[in-house]
Formats: sequence, C-alpha cells, structure tokens
Amino acid sequence: MTIQCKVKSIQPLACNTYQVLLHPESPVSFKAGQYLMVVMGEKDKRPFSIASSPCRHEGELELHIGAAEQNAYAHEVVEAMKAALEQGGDITIDAPHGEAWVKEESERPILLIAGGTGFSYVRSILDHCIAQNITNPIHLYWGGRDEQQLYAKQELVQIADAHRNVTFVPVLENAPADWQGKVGNVLQAIDQDFDSLAEYDIYIAGRFEMAGAAREQFTLNKNAQADRMYADAYAFI
Repeated sequence: MTIQCKVKSIQPLACNTYQVLLHPESPVSFKAGQYLMVVMGEKDKRPFSIASSPCRHEGELELHIGAAEQNAYAHEVVEAMKAALEQGGDITIDAPHGEAWVKEESERPILLIAGGTGFSYVRSILDHCIAQNITNPIHLYWGGRDEQQLYAKQELVQIADAHRNVTFVPVLENAPADWQGKVGNVLQAIDQDFDSLAEYDIYIAGRFEMAGAAREQFTLNKNAQADRMYADAYAFI
C-alpha cells in the first residue's frame, strides 16, 4: 500500500547514521520485523526496516538509516527526507513488506542478530516482545566496526538489566583497550557462546553476506533449523 508521509524529524545516531521519524497520513499496520519501501521513482523503491514496534509506535514510523556519502542508495534517501522536512513536503512509502516477522506463537528461545543498522530490525522485535510480555529467553547480539556504531548500547544494557529473559551481547571489530565486551565478528561470537542452536528461532539483519554465512555456518555446525531462521535477505539469496 502506498502512503504519503510527513518527515517529523531527522536526528543523528552515529557517524552517517540517522534516526528518521515519519508521520503517515493514514495508519500503517505492520508486524515486528517488517520493512517499508521509500519510493524514489516509479521503478525505484528502496527498503528500510521499521525500527518502531507495531504495538506502541503511536502512529509514527521510525527508521535507522546508515547513509555514508559513498552509499548513494541510502544517502539519496536521507537527502530527500531532509528536503521534505525543510520544505514541508511529503515522502511516499510502500508498506508493509517482508516475511521475517517475529513468530509470537512460538515458545522457542529467540536469538536476534544484527550487523550495523540491521539493529533497527531486531529493535522492533525486541521492543514488541517486551511490550507483549513474551517471556521466551531472548539473546541479542549486535556487531559493529567500533563503539560509535552501537549507538543504542546503553539503552540495551538497561533493557537487559530490567528484564531477566533478555541478554545483550555487543561485539566490536575494532575495540578500544578498555572494552569489556566481545571482539571480532558477531557470528564468531555466537559460535563461541552456543553449543547448539537447534531449539532457537533466529532472526538476522545485516549485509546479505552475513545472513548467508549465518545460515550456512549455524545449520552445519550448530544444528540450527533452516526453517526457523528468518531474514529478509533469504528471499533474495
């Protein structure tokens, strides 16, 4: 469904990463883990995960967009949104999309895996599970190049402290000397921490290569069930 949106705000989250709040002209019904398409042209629609939770988004849609200048695909979208915000214009979206939403009826433990701004996808799922009082064990692994990329780290630490079923594990590729968390690749960190993933529902967002590697590694080495691994990337690879 195509919907016109006002751009309510654009705030920096980290270097070249922005939080965008959109106010659609009519309510958008979506499931935690779905995405929307920003319409840039008749045949040019660009996907971004919805970071807000469907049960408490108060009519607004939140996006986290990594938009370095060399990433024209996302950078052009942020520039268009900035222009719409300044001029009071509209942005057109097509929503909702995606089959990798959270399976609320499942009683299996949940493993959420994010690389970079793929965090927006798992944030929606985590927030929805908390709001719905889902008590399944939830493990969230978020990997980034440096600490700045993990822009919601403190918020997640607080969530994990407040909810006994939530475990948050940050992973840095380039860690400072005083870093207390995991260092290296986020998939390697999971490989080290779990003997088996046979009982887990696994949700993944990041680069397509990461999603593909996760499915290959975890089904072969950790007994993960391919049909219990969810990622929008799997519709394309």
